[in-house]
Amino acid sequence: MSQSLTGRRWVGPSAEVQRLAEATQQETGLAPALCGTLARLGVTPDSVEGFLEPRLRDLLPDPRGLRDMERAASRVLKAVSGKERIAIFADYDVDGGASAALLIDWLRQQGRAATLYIPDRIDEGYGPNDTAMADLAARHDLIICVDCGTLSHGPIAAAAGADVVVLDHHLAGETLPEAHAVVNPNRQDEDGALAHLCAAAVVFLMLVECGRQMREAGQAGPDLMAMLDLVALATVADVAPLRGVNRALVRQGLAVMARRARPGLVALSDVARLETAPSSYHLGYVLGPRVNAGGRIGKADLGARLLATDNPHEAAAMAEELDRLNTERREVEAVVRAQALVQAEARGLDAPLVWAAGDGWHPGVVGIVASRLKEMTNRPAIVIGFDGGEGKGSGRSVAGVDLGASIQRLASEGLLIKGGGHKMAAGLTVAEDRLEEAMARLSELLAKQGAGQGGAADLTLDGVLMCGAANVDLIEAVDRAGPFGAGAPAPRYAFPDVQILHAKQVGEGHLKLTFGDGLGARIDAIAFGAFDGPMGKALSEHRGQRVHLAGRLEINEYRGRRSVQLRLEDAALPGA
Repeated sequence: MSQSLTGRRWVGPSAEVQRLAEATQQETGLAPALCGTLARLGVTPDSVEGFLEPRLRDLLPDPRGLRDMERAASRVLKAVSGKERIAIFADYDVDGGASAALLIDWLRQQGRAATLYIPDRIDEGYGPNDTAMADLAARHDLIICVDCGTLSHGPIAAAAGADVVVLDHHLAGETLPEAHAVVNPNRQDEDGALAHLCAAAVVFLMLVECGRQMREAGQAGPDLMAMLDLVALATVADVAPLRGVNRALVRQGLAVMARRARPGLVALSDVARLETAPSSYHLGYVLGPRVNAGGRIGKADLGARLLATDNPHEAAAMAEELDRLNTERREVEAVVRAQALVQAEARGLDAPLVWAAGDGWHPGVVGIVASRLKEMTNRPAIVIGFDGGEGKGSGRSVAGVDLGASIQRLASEGLLIKGGGHKMAAGLTVAEDRLEEAMARLSELLAKQGAGQGGAADLTLDGVLMCGAANVDLIEAVDRAGPFGAGAPAPRYAFPDVQILHAKQVGEGHLKLTFGDGLGARIDAIAFGAFDGPMGKALSEHRGQRVHLAGRLEINEYRGRRSVQLRLEDAALPGA
């Protein structure tokens, strides 16, 4: 398929992947569709068994492989045993909230409490600040910064009288702050082997090290495996690649989540009306956005408090509030997205960098809008909201283009007030009179990495299916290769020459349709945001016409009934 309704080529598996899939099927006897997925993920026949049943004990790295880890864990244990006053300074996103909740839960099981501090996105911005850190230091003996702090030299210096431990994963600069310990797999003196971990995974590794030191001292510690639901949520929501230990953490964490033991996640699942145990999709697109909603447009600490609470009634109230805030967030986002798209289109969507900036754009939604622009253009995108001559922005990148490093370069060159992040996402603060110069320089840096050289991203397919072959058994077989997400996308199939039997717009720009192959088999499909592009209008006006459809299969459960549903991603007319 050379040109779809969204302007993409459809590309099937390579000859190498096909040969590997055939070899895997011959040696293992597994279902062909599962073998195809395994081959695309690079799993060889001799490693299939270990991949399908990953054991955390085999994949979890030694925490002491990270610099400052022993020092951080021993300082935390000293604070616990000495009944010191502990504060947790966390970022306002899911990763920060889950990291804080991990520590609060772990401390609570040992009869200890901690002060939770999460900065307001608008008033304080990302990361520690001088005033907050000085205030916390005046009232606490130990401050643990999670999902932030690596670049906070000044604020950590302001925490006079208290020790500061940093547990982070954002890109570090050439120097580290004067903290008691800085544990970060993205320090410049690390080898990068664990650079893919989110902050919650770093916190979890520190708790593993704490457990080891406690055992060496003849003490028993909390059950860390029961906390993996929080690590799984953070890993998926922070778009960490689901490879290696990350995949094992999420797989085990989903199993923990299915037991419905954490009041906050139970309440959030119920308010979102999930009828099944959460999958990685639900973590990224259903639960994650609701946890984030507090930090985006409401109370910054609401998501973290929900994840940390052990009170079901308190959890239910907070989940309801977060669900309301998430609805409000979607409304705010829609307005900013429309304005940003007009501006970006006027500037041009084929440059190495797509960007937009506006007065009064809510800083809590600029990251989501940047993500939408990135997906639409297959280019790095930056969206900035200005207030009083200073803009706070967020960016998202594409594979192979390190946005975080380029943002840090701009900050070091004085074009930004501050900025940082990681390869796929970054944040920045910029003065209005430096905006054009900064964006021009960023576009130049990204172009050197290859940004803007291609058109719309190809749509990669795992194969072609007839409607009758798309059944629950097939999906369950393929799901054994999961969980799917960043770095390990779910399989995508094409359904050629099918007939649209029914199509209608639902919700805010979504398309729901039913299609069949003329042989009696029918499949329901949903295309989220279809009317934001050409696909919604084209398919809704072509009822009864023959089309090619492509997307990902899932099991839809409603009132005990299980059926196949296609999450439609693209379509093409015959002859395209």
